[in-house]
Amino acid sequence: MDASIIPALSALAGSATGGLASFVTTWATQSSQARTARRMQGRPHREELYGEFIREASRLFVDAFEHELEDPAKLVHLYAIVSAIRLFGQPRTLEEAEKVMRQIGATYFAPNKDVRLFAFSKACREELACGRV
Repeated sequence: MDASIIPALSALAGSATGGLASFVTTWATQSSQARTARRMQGRPHREELYGEFIREASRLFVDAFEHELEDPAKLVHLYAIVSAIRLFGQPRTLEEAEKVMRQIGATYFAPNKDVRLFAFSKACREELACGRV
């Protein structure tokens, strides 16, 4: 092997290593920025979802205080919202939403009726305030 080839191969290897390092660094930065942007876009969606849950649960609680459950289809929209919370929300928020949903079902058949939305509202506020995106 010719001695002049060794410096040329070293230069090529150095260039390839530098190019690969630059590519990996750029890819990692772009990936991190895209992940952060997706999380930030998810927050307004969750805020809207949680607001919709509170409105629907409140409407159903009022209905449960005034009526027996004659048509179970009344609960379908609330179940759909909880399913969306299951996809996008934190575990504690989902747990509180499910408690509210069970309480609504129980309220339709209970003789003594009371409202339990506070814990869900608190879980939503904590999740959104602590910067989880």
